[in-house]
Amino acid sequence: MEPGGIALFVSNDEMPANGDAHYPFRQSSDLFWLTGIYQEDSMLILFPDHPDAKLREVLVLVRPNLQKEKWDGKRLTAAEGREISGIGTVLWLDSTRASLPEWIHMAGSIYLNTNENDRRRGALITRDYRYIAEMKEKYPLHVYRRSAPILRGLRGIKTAAEVELMQEAATITGATFEGLLRFIRPGVMEYEIEAEIWRGFVMRRSPGPAYESIIASGDRARTLHYIANNQECRDGELVLMDFGAQYGGYAADLTRTVPVNGRFTRRQAEVYNACLAVHIFAKNSLRPGLLPADYVRQVGEEMERQLVSIGLLTESDLKNAGAEGAAYKKYMYHGVSHHLGIDVHDLGPRHEPFREGMVLTVEPGIYIEEEQLGIRIENDVWIGADGNVDLMAKVPITVEEIERVMAHGKK
Repeated sequence: MEPGGIALFVSNDEMPANGDAHYPFRQSSDLFWLTGIYQEDSMLILFPDHPDAKLREVLVLVRPNLQKEKWDGKRLTAAEGREISGIGTVLWLDSTRASLPEWIHMAGSIYLNTNENDRRRGALITRDYRYIAEMKEKYPLHVYRRSAPILRGLRGIKTAAEVELMQEAATITGATFEGLLRFIRPGVMEYEIEAEIWRGFVMRRSPGPAYESIIASGDRARTLHYIANNQECRDGELVLMDFGAQYGGYAADLTRTVPVNGRFTRRQAEVYNACLAVHIFAKNSLRPGLLPADYVRQVGEEMERQLVSIGLLTESDLKNAGAEGAAYKKYMYHGVSHHLGIDVHDLGPRHEPFREGMVLTVEPGIYIEEEQLGIRIENDVWIGADGNVDLMAKVPITVEEIERVMAHGKK
């Protein structure tokens, strides 16, 4: 932050559903990362140059209301807020409204937060953006700065404590997947598989999925974000499952594609093994200092080699594709990796070299329209200086491992 700057972070909205109901509350990822506080109407104020040392770092909470708590549950006390966040000064939201203007008048610049995730879509005006408009109306002559670029760099590098939570999320996800291998059989509905995922997560003390689970059998596997999950899984088909547990506010992200009847056909295994070869290549390629663009190019070249080996591309196709139209994109039309953390598509620099401590997914896929076939394989990888750690290394991934567990489940 610039000298004399003040940074303000506000919590997410409580999102109304129909009638007087609300969707489950989801805290602002940046505020959660900075404080560990998962409660509505919370706020963080950072003012490093405030003359009073006690007011350089302030957590703001909504004042507990005993009558409201009878309906909606307990709210954090000041002592609990200090214990969770490590922040010594905790103020109530209603009292801060009178003192905050004085701090703003002392500050030279104001850092405000927005969701700068490149994948953000939708026209909903969230609290962050309403707060920006409110601040600019009240204090039009201040200099305003973005906090998002700072947080992108900070959140992109995971501490050992963060990875410990992500490892637990990955372990819960892997154990749930092994249970699915014993559960899946011809005639099962996609939503029954999704229900088993919820059961597997909650019984292992996860609050639930980190994102909407994708359970795509047959040709639906070619739809990348298929979440209807309402069709029957048929004998002879594959079912692509993309799901991950949430644990301690952090996400896991696993994808496996398995045969509904427990046995891959020769062609299914051929395509699966080609995808797995690319997955292993990509996982071994990730290293500190590698540019994302070079990583994508290298993985794309390996994908093209594998697609040639299984008869989907020819050497002539590769020569005629041109630099901008890589031939493999006909069969893999999504990215290879994304940052993972509090958000499934987490913050992290997209065009700077990979750095030690980043956690990325590795998820190549092969989608063949003519064969009504889609396969994707995904693990979560923590980049280290002396080698990477696959957080899902113990999860069945080969044709033989998957068939062995599924055969055991059918006995």
